[in-house]
Parts: sequence; structure tokens; C-alpha cells
Amino acid sequence: MNDIQGSYNTAAVDYHAILKDYHQGDPFEKSALDYFVAVVEPGPVGDLGCGTGRITTYLASQGLDVFGVDLTPGMIEVARREYPSLRFEVGSLFDLDIKDGELAGALAWYSLVHTPREDLPAVFAELYRVLRPGGHLLHGFKAGNGSRHLAQAYGHDLDLEVYMQDPAEIADLLKTAGFTEVATLTRTALPAEKDPAQAAHLLQKPK
Repeated sequence: MNDIQGSYNTAAVDYHAILKDYHQGDPFEKSALDYFVAVVEPGPVGDLGCGTGRITTYLASQGLDVFGVDLTPGMIEVARREYPSLRFEVGSLFDLDIKDGELAGALAWYSLVHTPREDLPAVFAELYRVLRPGGHLLHGFKAGNGSRHLAQAYGHDLDLEVYMQDPAEIADLLKTAGFTEVATLTRTALPAEKDPAQAAHLLQKPK
């Protein structure tokens, strides 16, 4: 099973309490986000799979015109309560309520870790659709192979499958979708992490 909505609806409040400031203490995450901020052109930015909005609010603090979309109503409820000045909507990365070429930038920051590899091309095509020519995508994910079942986290019983992906294979899928690679950042696991490594691809839709 892989009950994404049910699991995150249950854990949303505690998920936010644990992770809301995580990027401030992780040089890998902050470096990738700051690189994205530095290269994205002016215009709307979608934090797609925004969870409780912790990255959305950081990007807004850096001057981006950003909004959040997430599959889970419970996560969006927390995001709206915690960051009332920002816009958050419930939606799916497979079928975004965003016009063709509307976004200057998009993030899929660990928002596809519960998506099996065979479904990624459809999501990458949708991300490509909503970006304008010259727009940038930042995709963060767990690097490796296989998957593990997450039955408990954030103080709650969950039912989630967590997928690791090979960075070279993901780069090929993104290239097939039409993106041009700008940068790739990887790091090995920290002592407390169960997954082998972390990775981020920064891409651009050709002008």
C-alpha cells in the first residue's frame, strides 16, 4: 500500500513541527534552494508538493513570487494556518491547475519520493508543460535503488512507500521530457538517515 493522503493527513501537524526549519541546518538543502533562487527569472514560482509550506515560505523570504500546491488537504490546512500571507492549493502533480508556460520556476522538492519510477515520466511532462521557456525546475529526491516501506514516522502510524532513484536515470528521464541540465548536487547520508544518499537536479526548459 501507499496511502499518501491518509498518511500525511494524519501526520501533518507533527510533520511540520519537526521539519519546519530543517533547511536552515542542512547545507545540502539550503545550497540547492539558494542556487535555484539565484537563477530563476522574475515571475510566478510553484512549490509543487509543498507539504506544510516550509520551503514555500523560505523562497518567499528570498523575494520569490511563490505559491504552494500539495495533494494532501491536511498539509495544506497547516500551511495556510502557519503562513497565511501565502497561497496554498490542493492539487496533484499529475494534473496541475496551471496554464501552459505560466511558471518562471517550479520545485518538486522531495515531493516525488512516493512515486514509482514508471510514473515519473508523466509527472516530468506535466512540470515541463507548466514552465515557460527559460524556466527552471529544482527536483530533490532520495538517491539509490529500490524502496522501503515507512510504517511509522513523525509519531504516527503511516502507510508509505519511499522510493530511491538513480541520479543518472532520473537525469535521462528529465532530458527525455525536454529539460536541459544546469547542475546536479549529491551528498552521502547523514548518520541519522536511513536512505543511502540525497540528490538534487536543477534543470531549465530551453528558450
